[in-house]
Amino acid sequence: MRPRNVWQALSGPGYLLSPWPWRSVAYLLTGVVTGVAVLVGIVSLVAVGGVLAVVLVGLPLLAVTALVGLPVASVERWRLRLADRDPVPHGHGVPAEPGLRSWFTTRVGEQATWQELGYAMLLALLLWPLEALVVTGALLLPVSVVATPLLMATVGDGREAKVLKLWLVTTWPAAFGCAVLGLLLLGLGLYVLGFAAGARARLTRFLIISREGDLRRRVVELTRSRVRLVDAFEAERRRIERDLHDGAQQRLVALTMALGLARLDAPPGPLADQLAKAHDEAGKALAELRELVHGIHPKVLADFGLEAAVADAADRSAVPVDVDLRLPGRLPQAVEAAAYFVVCEALANVGKHSGARRARVSGGHDGGRLLLRVHDDGCGGADAEGGSGLTGLADRVSVLDGRLSLSSPPGGPTLLSVEIPCELSEAADRSA
Repeated sequence: MRPRNVWQALSGPGYLLSPWPWRSVAYLLTGVVTGVAVLVGIVSLVAVGGVLAVVLVGLPLLAVTALVGLPVASVERWRLRLADRDPVPHGHGVPAEPGLRSWFTTRVGEQATWQELGYAMLLALLLWPLEALVVTGALLLPVSVVATPLLMATVGDGREAKVLKLWLVTTWPAAFGCAVLGLLLLGLGLYVLGFAAGARARLTRFLIISREGDLRRRVVELTRSRVRLVDAFEAERRRIERDLHDGAQQRLVALTMALGLARLDAPPGPLADQLAKAHDEAGKALAELRELVHGIHPKVLADFGLEAAVADAADRSAVPVDVDLRLPGRLPQAVEAAAYFVVCEALANVGKHSGARRARVSGGHDGGRLLLRVHDDGCGGADAEGGSGLTGLADRVSVLDGRLSLSSPPGGPTLLSVEIPCELSEAADRSA
């Protein structure tokens, strides 16, 4: 795998033969240039703004100084690709309104802006001198030692050469020995430069990435990943339902019909009894499979939407259920599935635990939200965390940024409410 940053290249073999040493040199040298330019720019803005502040003309310049970190951080994100290929998010929000005033007030109120200003000051006052010192000690000095034979042949007329202006070399063997020593020092210096560039890149990433913006980005990505998981889960449920309906269920239907015909043709006796028993078992298996398929993802929900599916669930409920659900269009598939299974679980609990004589399912779509209410006149005392099955449904609703609430005082009545933000996708098919 190709290294993504200097640290990975340093820990692997072949570092000196890779482009990373020279990328490190380029990163540190451009850091020196950038630091000098930032120092000159900040000093110029402060000096000119301070002088002109007496006539109020310099106040805008002083205000601009507070935003000097924005272009500096942009340049640093671009430079950072020399030492680290991973992208760096900027952490700035989008202004609420168009225009320079809205942009300025948004940027001044952000933590990332002041964080980048602090980084610009640190770069101008401390970081670039350190980078210049590291490049001088780890690159220029070894190169000077390597160039000893060249200096002896040119400047010293073949008789002598000074190494780093400290040692005098007067013989060619000593000059070439210095060159070999310089090559060894250059190899060591390239490792030092890689280490310095890696540390500098990590420091830059730490200082210019806003913790607030990074957390916001992570929350958005987690939300999107949860939605993708829900969509994938629903697609898989529909696939399983379709495979069972079109495959195993049809084979069981054919088997049941074949056993029925064989039962009619068989003469009375043990064989007819066995065929009758097999025919009954096949019928039971078919009924169980149909119930299983319906529980995985009911076809009426996929074909006709939530209204028809809730009406179907109400017809199959052990307790009489009144349905007053009005939806002018279809909802997203994940929303329909979550709402349907919440209603089914609530009606199942009504039939098992409430002792109710009647239940009611009502709701609709209002203000960009699906509203559902399941009400019964039972004994109450229901607990969503008491093993009723509503805990998992509440988690499923929360994935869609929805909310499930339960009100069930002792003695009743019980009211289960669901709110899920969503938009209508298409007109409802009321022919169901």
